[in-house]
Amino acid sequence: MACLAVLAGCKSHTKNEFVSVKGMQFYVNNAPYRFIGFNLWYASYLGATPEGQIRLLHELDTLKAYGFDNLRILGGSEQTFFNKALPVAFQTAPESYNEGLLKGLDFVLAEMGKRKMYAVVYLNNYWQWSGGMAQYVKWSTGDTITDKDGDFKKMMIYSARFYSDSGANELFRNYVKMIVNRTNTYSKLKYKNDPAIMAWELANEPRPGPDGLDGGKNIEDFIAWNHKTSAWIHSIDPNHLVTTGSEGIVGCIQNEEYFLRTLNDPSIDFATFHLWAKNWGWFNASRIDSTLPSSIIKASEYINHHINLARKLGKPITMEEFGLDRDSSKTQPFSAVTARNQYFKSLMNLFTDSTLANAPLAGVNVWAFGGFGKPLPWEQVMDNAGAFLGDPFGEPQGLNSVYISDTSTLNILYSARKKIWAK
Repeated sequence: MACLAVLAGCKSHTKNEFVSVKGMQFYVNNAPYRFIGFNLWYASYLGATPEGQIRLLHELDTLKAYGFDNLRILGGSEQTFFNKALPVAFQTAPESYNEGLLKGLDFVLAEMGKRKMYAVVYLNNYWQWSGGMAQYVKWSTGDTITDKDGDFKKMMIYSARFYSDSGANELFRNYVKMIVNRTNTYSKLKYKNDPAIMAWELANEPRPGPDGLDGGKNIEDFIAWNHKTSAWIHSIDPNHLVTTGSEGIVGCIQNEEYFLRTLNDPSIDFATFHLWAKNWGWFNASRIDSTLPSSIIKASEYINHHINLARKLGKPITMEEFGLDRDSSKTQPFSAVTARNQYFKSLMNLFTDSTLANAPLAGVNVWAFGGFGKPLPWEQVMDNAGAFLGDPFGEPQGLNSVYISDTSTLNILYSARKKIWAK
């Protein structure tokens, strides 16, 4: 890896360096923009403390040196009553904001701007680990759910009430309006004028509910919410792209038509999808030989299917979440990643071939960058800037993380990044 020198003297984004969409491609300064990046949802949490800032600067320098210039980060969380959720949030109560954490987001965006990196900022979450839609429903209605640990199906039904709840959406819009119009305390730019932000994302993995009738009865409200909210964000911020954060067909109760209807609106600038071989029952890290080959086939089919859907939409599409366990589901740095590397190499070959053929798949974000972090039990993470790894609280810390020591994995991604800029 020849490019791992700390960047010096880099210049911030200029006003004409907003990411735009033309046809089925992204552009910056009238030149195509393609990317390989990472999820770093916890970036603002690092940016909120002096020790976290030190680590974050190392992380950003490392990522930029590899050419990974796109990060998907959390831009909104809500103090919640759910177990195993983030104990510190951007919004401590309706319209009561955590200024320290907001300054952490300021720091992240200012430092990304200095390095000419781009952030996709998601503003809400269908899943309760950051409060999200479920907490907005709780604030609006006062209703609760008896199992606050979250029976999976009950939790999905509860969260999906958000789309049709006017009170919950008013609270959410108030938060978004505050964020969009916030002035960064470091760069002095209003967020809506900051080119370091590539796009606002409505939510992490918004779904109409569980597969089947429980989700199907919400589908019209779900589609309308995506369209209306995207149009509203454009009305208060005409500079930035807006997307949904969808998992793709999996996020639309397994229905291609619903996915197309959701994305087929001029206020939604590009499509997204996620890819989770383990979560969807394809891959088992204890049975690599028997499950990895079929997982690669299924993943490739899912990617190609969404490339074709993006063609129908006439929009770019990004694979903004994908990951895989370390061998035998270990979580420690330096533990083996042979299955992950084989999986990533296959997916990156597909991505680079598609991108160089001008297919609409224009970017990917790995879940997640653990960087210089070290795994601790999730209960100890919040008070230790060195322990954030990218796995949500309640999940094994380090399971899907790419550490700085995972040079074999990073070099697979780096090689792919070189290829997409070869033409």
